[in-house]
Amino acid sequence: MRITLVRHALLPLLAAFVLAGCHGKDDPTQPGGSTPVASVQSSVELLKKGDLAGLWKHALPPADYATLRADWSKRDPNQPPITEQDRARFNETLQKFTAPDAEQKLYAELEPKLTQMEQQYKDQLPVLISMGDALVKRGIAQNTTLDAQQKTQANAVVDVLAPWAQKTPWFDQAKAKQAVHVAVTTVRQLDLKSPEALRAMDFDTAMKKYATGYAGAKQLLAIYGLSVDDTLDSIKLSELENKDGHAKVKIDYTLLGKPLSTETAMVEVDGRWYSESMLKNARQSHQQHEDNAATAEPAPAGSTAHTD
Repeated sequence: MRITLVRHALLPLLAAFVLAGCHGKDDPTQPGGSTPVASVQSSVELLKKGDLAGLWKHALPPADYATLRADWSKRDPNQPPITEQDRARFNETLQKFTAPDAEQKLYAELEPKLTQMEQQYKDQLPVLISMGDALVKRGIAQNTTLDAQQKTQANAVVDVLAPWAQKTPWFDQAKAKQAVHVAVTTVRQLDLKSPEALRAMDFDTAMKKYATGYAGAKQLLAIYGLSVDDTLDSIKLSELENKDGHAKVKIDYTLLGKPLSTETAMVEVDGRWYSESMLKNARQSHQQHEDNAATAEPAPAGSTAHTD
């Protein structure tokens, strides 16, 4: 349930915003916004700070936020049990990043692989990335949840990212060493103890861990020339329409020096404005959780039918 919720609700928001100027400021610690633009602006400010817990609290009406927190710690009945193999693999990976000499060992392991990969794939990489570009665009075209305008906007982002990926020095040893340092530092800051503890995290703990991972991911991207902060700082917002409790906000931004734009739908709930997609996905996730719990409930005693 947790991974589904992050993927279908939080990540689309991150993509839209990485993918708001000061224009009507609100207190970002309050749920929703006084206007559609103010609501988006507060979300961007929270994202800049990496305050993912605050982002959820702002992005959902109080009742939905309370439901999210309550659902978070409930065990997903469809989740498979943790096996000894899972535990061993987790501990082995964790040890690689937390050992006292982790950076030196990881880079020593990576360095010859980078040299080999550069020899094998340097000339092929642009072609491989172009193939990946085509696959991503095909996926966008076949996506049934995006409308025509959203597909156009998504393709525009791909058109900016693909040339960046083709020109980025992925095999550069100095950058790889920086990346290893960031990865090791991030894993240590996550302070993960066991797969059981990872699965049992409550909402507040999980948000702190996600925020740490988000900060590490931003640093990794910056090493290779993609600054999430620069993109967030470039955002300008404008209201396109506002009628009967529904609104659209245009988000103009710059990605890798290229001007782009997207739109986000907003909905009014109890006089405050929220992201329509985030609210919808949060409620769908809760319903899925309820359905899973109902399916997993054992039948009442004596309810089993017998046939001769």
